Amino acid sequence: MKELIIAFGLFLFIEGILYAIFPSKMKIMLKKLDLIPANQLRLGGLIFAILGFVIIYYTKN
Repeated sequence: MKELIIAFGLFLFIEGILYAIFPSKMKIMLKKLDLIPANQLRLGGLIFAILGFVIIYYTKN
């Protein structure tokens, strides 16, 4: 559970740094996100979720 909280904190830190350093570029990127079809976003999210799970699994074992 401790690792999950640390990972969530790291996620928030990285997101916050990106918005703090590149606010205008992040706004442009988020506007472009509307142009990507939902199925493509879903597939990309699924791929990243599986990749993250595999990395965690092999790191812990």
